[in-house]
Amino acid sequence: MSGFTFNDMTSEYMDVLKEIGNIGAGNATTALASMLQQKVDMKVPKVDLMEFKEVGLFLGGEDSIMAGVYLLVEGDINGSMMFLSHKKAAKHMVNQLLMGMGHPEEEEFDEMELSALKELGNIMTGSYLNALSDLTKLKIFPSVPEIKIDMAGAILSAPAIEFATLGDKILMIQTNFTDELDIDGYFILVPDLDSYDKIMKALGMA
Repeated sequence: MSGFTFNDMTSEYMDVLKEIGNIGAGNATTALASMLQQKVDMKVPKVDLMEFKEVGLFLGGEDSIMAGVYLLVEGDINGSMMFLSHKKAAKHMVNQLLMGMGHPEEEEFDEMELSALKELGNIMTGSYLNALSDLTKLKIFPSVPEIKIDMAGAILSAPAIEFATLGDKILMIQTNFTDELDIDGYFILVPDLDSYDKIMKALGMA
């Protein structure tokens, strides 16, 4: 059993988690700039621990339409990860990735846009997890990502069921990217408590 609980979350632990968030989001921003072949600036990410029930409100309400990429995390740590962005922002990023061949004015994503969005989410989350792996020297293997365009509450419902077995809080990283538009992206990392323990030990914190 893990020796770690969220009641042990001191400011020192939070500083470490924030640093992980900063480096992971920085890696993802570099990957995004490379994919879009243009400069992408990133504001300092907001990193927080929050209860899962608070996430929908944080995203702008459970009825906010979001694009979500969800994957499982296995290896030395176990859990799940999501990358979410508001639908309009996702449409913009996909159109940029497709070099203007997307349809940002259309309400729905066509097959080409969905494929591009899946690849975008795959590389963004992979870049984040690679940063975490490099920091901790832990082996981290992401599953094939799933993609969903829906209300935030609906997107969060599936991981919420799994999450109930993992713990009572999640690590939320809100990142603001700037190319032609300001784009909010949200990384949600949900390791189980044993994995938090392993991460902290790998970083010399436990």
